[in-house]
Amino acid sequence: MTVMPPPSDRELVRLRCESVLRSNWREGTRAADGIPFAYTCPSPAHYPWQWFWDSCMHAIAWRHLDAGNGLRELRTLLAAQREDGFIGHTIFWDRPLSGVRRYTYNVVSPEDRMTSSIQPPMLAWAWLIAGGDPAAEPGIVRQHEWLAANRDLDGDGLLWIVSPDESGLDASPQFDPIWRRRAHSRPGYVALVHRNRRLGFEARRIEAAGGPVCCEVTTNVLYGLSRLALGLPSLTPALIDRCWDESRGLFLPDARPAPEGAIPATIAALSPLALPDLPERIGRRLVEEHLLDPRRFWTPVAPASVSAQEPSFAVRDRHPIGPRRYWRGPAWVNLAWLCWMGLVRLGYEQAAAELARRMVATVTGSGLREYYHPYTRAGMGAVQFGWSTLVLELSEPNPGAAGSHLGGLGAVGARRSATGSPSAGRRALLSDAWRQSQS
Repeated sequence: MTVMPPPSDRELVRLRCESVLRSNWREGTRAADGIPFAYTCPSPAHYPWQWFWDSCMHAIAWRHLDAGNGLRELRTLLAAQREDGFIGHTIFWDRPLSGVRRYTYNVVSPEDRMTSSIQPPMLAWAWLIAGGDPAAEPGIVRQHEWLAANRDLDGDGLLWIVSPDESGLDASPQFDPIWRRRAHSRPGYVALVHRNRRLGFEARRIEAAGGPVCCEVTTNVLYGLSRLALGLPSLTPALIDRCWDESRGLFLPDARPAPEGAIPATIAALSPLALPDLPERIGRRLVEEHLLDPRRFWTPVAPASVSAQEPSFAVRDRHPIGPRRYWRGPAWVNLAWLCWMGLVRLGYEQAAAELARRMVATVTGSGLREYYHPYTRAGMGAVQFGWSTLVLELSEPNPGAAGSHLGGLGAVGARRSATGSPSAGRRALLSDAWRQSQS
């Protein structure tokens, strides 16, 4: 009998990620309209539907195992798209919205086939990383046209959100001074959902009714990366102008009405590290003053989702008398990955390797969970969690990470212009739409 050696951490991570992605895979045809679908549900028990930015991250992880599945998942997002270009936060393919979620989800009617809210629009960037050409996809062009027309409230290219969960960072304490009693983790959140339903989740109507509306950092980082993937002008200068706080050395959300009190230091403040054109001076401040400080974000499972120095930092899975408290301290693989790319780009090789090592060790020890205790490495939240398979980006790093996987766009764009391909024409349409939005 041959005794096989135990798998290495890298092999074990790969085996676990493949097991979760394949067991969470769903495909079929929607009975109501005959539209086929294929996607990875985030977690079978708690998150059975298709979530927008989850699917984008699943597709990035799938490229390590089966790139075809990744692009099928992203095409399923486009299959749900409205004619005007909108794609919702959550899409209910094979089972309708039910139970208490009918009251808390951002739908206008419980019979809706997807929510009327957005999530961080990273589709074009994910499409590029997964191996496709986003500029060749008319649906991605239409989505960006809808976003520019409906969520760029000031004409500087940046997007505004109408609810904390549109950021994907639902219960983050950065939203407590903005939405106050109606923040995601507070009892008034249901009232916020129902007020936004009456206003059709239209940002300008919500702002006119008193808001709040918020220009959130991570949302715009991922949107900015998608615009770069499409060959559009960078949003990084606008993000710096609006959200960079020089005195604190952090990016902070803007909001109307103005926040009541200081915005806590959260992982969202560090997410611009993923931008390939972030000025080096700003990047190094984010890394050296915040990310690598063990008193703040550099916990044993790094980075924590909130600075450990903040009064709002909490690592309990649930509030003693209320809802789950995720994004208020625990570590998440997806934001760790964004920060890791910044470490790689800026030359912090040892720190990047250590962040990857810690996250790989956490996944091998605790499995693919929704989030992790930043000190004990215990898995928390949902089990068999899909986007935690992004740990493959840390265990099997790609050289393209140093340029946020955008490094070859210049040469590709030049070839398209020379051949006059349809992709070049679609890029021109997007560029025209952007210029009009600035006038």
